[in-house]
Amino acid sequence: MKLTVDGLHITLDRTPILRGVNLDVRPGGIVGLVGPNGSGKSTLLRAVYRSLRPAGGVVRVGGDDVWALSARAAARRTAAVLQDASGNISGLSVAEIVALGRTPHHGLLGRDGPEDRRAVDEAIDRCGVRPFANRDHTSLSGGERQRVLLARALAQRPDLLVLDELTNHLDIRARFELLDLIRATGITTLAVLHDLDLAARLCDQVIALHSGTVVAAGPVLEVLTPDLLRTVFGVRARTDRHPDGVIRITYEAQPLADGQDNVPSPY
Repeated sequence: MKLTVDGLHITLDRTPILRGVNLDVRPGGIVGLVGPNGSGKSTLLRAVYRSLRPAGGVVRVGGDDVWALSARAAARRTAAVLQDASGNISGLSVAEIVALGRTPHHGLLGRDGPEDRRAVDEAIDRCGVRPFANRDHTSLSGGERQRVLLARALAQRPDLLVLDELTNHLDIRARFELLDLIRATGITTLAVLHDLDLAARLCDQVIALHSGTVVAAGPVLEVLTPDLLRTVFGVRARTDRHPDGVIRITYEAQPLADGQDNVPSPY
């Protein structure tokens, strides 16, 4: 399902955070949001998954304004996996946490039916958490917990996945395993990633934010250019597609000491 953000403006405590942001994610595409700290990436995600109402502009999932939908209807379409979200859940088994993904599909009685159980079982198996489905999630490693959160999102059977630093604090193997899982879902995905190498590996396209505006959007090699890496991130680097097909970023030994204020004009 397509995601469209059109002219989005967000102000917090009278301070503009996002200004005129536009983006499109095609059905089944994976788009990464990149940019320095404070550029507005997580704020944009909050507007997309209907947690933060914008001051102007519109977010459409499948052609419908998310704020014109009920909270339950919007939650059926969009599943969010946020930073350290598992820290807010205690006393539940892995299977119980995954089953929470079915909440938006329940009626007034809130009872699980055959379709709910089938969705939960499929998500547990898809994310490889069956061996510890009955364990308390607090006994799991960081990578295992992130798999559980992704399984909960997949149990929701959403049309759109919104991921905020899903790979944060994970070792490199756990990161690649999660990336492979996300890629295999085929679900339209918008993901915040601080690690540019992971963004280049996972995403079909990337959107670079700086100071609340989009400064570049498109395929990885067209966006993560030496000029943008220098002016937005303050590093000297180049991005290349290697013979194995993987896009990699090569950094010079010495990061820039200046030049970070020369931000490219929005596309």
